[in-house]
Amino acid sequence: MRAETANLIDEIKQAISLLRGYLDWDEAVKRLEYLNSRAEDADLWDDPQEAQKLMRERQSLEDNINGINGLAQSLQDNVDLIEMGEEEGDQSIVSEAEEAIRGLKAEIAERQLETLLSGEADGNDTYLEVHAGAGGTESQDWANMLLRMYSRWADRRGMKVEVLEVHDGEEAGIKSATILVRGTNAYGWLKTESGVHRLVRISPYDSNARRHTSFASVWIYPVIDDTIEIDIPESDVRVDTYRASGAGGQHVNTTDSAVRITHIPSGIVVQCQKERSQHKNRATAWDMLRSRLYEEELKRREEAASATEASKTEIGWGHQIRSYVLQPYQLVKDLRTGVESTSPQDVLDGDLDAFMRASLSARVDGGSRSEVADID
Repeated sequence: MRAETANLIDEIKQAISLLRGYLDWDEAVKRLEYLNSRAEDADLWDDPQEAQKLMRERQSLEDNINGINGLAQSLQDNVDLIEMGEEEGDQSIVSEAEEAIRGLKAEIAERQLETLLSGEADGNDTYLEVHAGAGGTESQDWANMLLRMYSRWADRRGMKVEVLEVHDGEEAGIKSATILVRGTNAYGWLKTESGVHRLVRISPYDSNARRHTSFASVWIYPVIDDTIEIDIPESDVRVDTYRASGAGGQHVNTTDSAVRITHIPSGIVVQCQKERSQHKNRATAWDMLRSRLYEEELKRREEAASATEASKTEIGWGHQIRSYVLQPYQLVKDLRTGVESTSPQDVLDGDLDAFMRASLSARVDGGSRSEVADID
């Protein structure tokens, strides 16, 4: 067997072993056996919501287990073919099996991604907030660029974007905005984008064409359904109403329909001005607050497990997760994973998957998952 092929086989075996480890293989197999027995219980569908939840979990586990077993079996089958071809002196069999083994790399990368997106809320829709940092127009324009970037990314993946609230800047850009991203694994994909994003460019607002550095923060939290109970005492919140901002003319809302809810114990603030009805905006804001508190709980669990996670901090130097440099050179670099792109315009147009994959890997166990990604 050629050394190159032997090395590739060892890499794929290691990748399969890592995938089993990420899935917590023994526990996953036991859980699937339990879910299969529950699926045969005639009383299961007495509670349709619970039944659907269990069946979704069963299908997901079954797909993961069968997928990983399939990769291992395919690898072994092709190793056997190579040995047989070498024994019989049939190079065509060897070449065909080697080609099939190389093809397993793409399958493993896809399986890795499915494993990375197997968290409790990863399949949910998600809220995305953008906030401009200090710096006036510069940072507000940068916040607007980030909002556009994530909207473009969602479009690329066939996801839907709903604008829930936007606070326009005085001259250009936005002070803040909240959007709802709807689509498969929306939260799972976006969850590691929380943090401070830094832009370096020649300012279009500076008559002397000087280089400026701007900051804006992004915050991601999942939409949760009615089956997840989050108890929020009304004494813990302050509800404010205000007039929704708009483009002017007939679009200006003349009533205090926008709603802002502040959760006093945590300091979390959510707001919605999407609807003309204060009642509808209030309901949406409450859903957003429940989701934020749920996200905080997910974060605490990850911290307890020593997972790496993006945190919301001061919007400025020393806290950024990614830098976007347009001048004096072209480079986007994720400061957590080291992933780079020399085409900032593509990134700002929504080409974010490479950054997301790497940060998802690092978030789980400090980066060891990148060993799987490396075989790409």
